[in-house]
Amino acid sequence: MQIGVETAKAVDQRRVFVVDQDEITRAALQFMLHDEIEAHELATPEEAYAKGVDWLKPDVVLLGAAFLAERGVGLVGDLLRAFPGVRVLIVCAKAEEALALQALAAGAHGALVKPLSLADVRRKVDTVLGRAGGAALVQLA
Repeated sequence: MQIGVETAKAVDQRRVFVVDQDEITRAALQFMLHDEIEAHELATPEEAYAKGVDWLKPDVVLLGAAFLAERGVGLVGDLLRAFPGVRVLIVCAKAEEALALQALAAGAHGALVKPLSLADVRRKVDTVLGRAGGAALVQLA
């Protein structure tokens, strides 16, 4: 366990799927979360659907906005149907904020706007999980 990690959160048995086309973003988000939550890196939504069978269902999906641009905001609804009760956060750059807003209208629960920071990512994930230390979910222009 690292300094500054809350033990109660580390043993909370919550799971996050980080689904992003960008390998660096996936790795960074997984690294930011892994001390306090079980986090899995997945390159496609299909990998998430395959991994999320039976007991390995996610509590939160961090979804890269590139998938929304490529497949449409209906992908949010697909995730919500595949994983009942899941919370979806869109990971986007400033230039993708309009797309993130469309995803929110389609059922996403919030957005993480790049540049990402450890404190912001953990705080927003805590918020959608209903854990202490939560923050505003969306900070879009």
